[in-house]
Amino acid sequence: MVDSSTHRPLDPRTNWATLSQEERNAAYDNNGAVKNSAALIAERNETSGRLRGTLKSHLDLPYGERANNKIDLYPAARPDAPCLVFLHGGYWQRNSRELFAMLVEGVAAHGWSVAIPGYSLAPEVSLTDIVAEIPRALDWLAAHGASHGIAGPVVLSGWSAGAHLAAMALDHPRVHAGLALSGVYDLAPIRDTGLNNALKLTEEEIARLSPLRLPVTNKRLDIAYGSNELPALVCDSIDLHEKRMAAKAPGRLIPVEGADHFTILEALRRPDGVLVEAARQLLG
Repeated sequence: MVDSSTHRPLDPRTNWATLSQEERNAAYDNNGAVKNSAALIAERNETSGRLRGTLKSHLDLPYGERANNKIDLYPAARPDAPCLVFLHGGYWQRNSRELFAMLVEGVAAHGWSVAIPGYSLAPEVSLTDIVAEIPRALDWLAAHGASHGIAGPVVLSGWSAGAHLAAMALDHPRVHAGLALSGVYDLAPIRDTGLNNALKLTEEEIARLSPLRLPVTNKRLDIAYGSNELPALVCDSIDLHEKRMAAKAPGRLIPVEGADHFTILEALRRPDGVLVEAARQLLG
């Protein structure tokens, strides 16, 4: 890890109005920025598929009425063990909970449970709808988790779009603290990229669903990013941390040295990973 105070990259959004459409798209194109992203994604998906079929689990439990409103639970030996609730990424329009079972082993090695909710995707639903589904999943966990062996304190985590969703749901009463990885916290620039073809963001959604434009939730939120991530995402992470510091809200900024948008997940996947340790410290 490094001292973030001297590592703010040049933000392309400073001159956003002068950028071409291609340049704006590139500012948020994580797959394009990481040259071996396809191989990293393939390995993640293969490992998750294997682990999902072998770990002790309760899979595909419905928490709502939509097709993706299902949650996978990986209970620890102790029902009162802490639980990491992880929200996947994919710019609110790709991926699914099944593809991230590889993250269970990191905190499970320390006696934790893990819960991985799915959620609906754009363009089938709006971002307003997606954001509203996460508290429903947490409501379900509060009501039914104990009967499936999960009754301990919850750390709400997420990666990429999932980090945005975690920040939005931090105020849920079931959540003790949050750990946001590689998130997007201001939606306004997203509207000017090809990502908006599916999202169709409105001005009202940008104002109401951007953590950088909202009052701070006074729960602990650790914000992590890779030092080799796209500058727009790095700056969003730094800006959200600074906004929270100004409001005297608790939480650390965690730059993961050498990590890009995909390899940062290794820090939550390995039992000795810095983000596994960060999650454990959130309960201190």
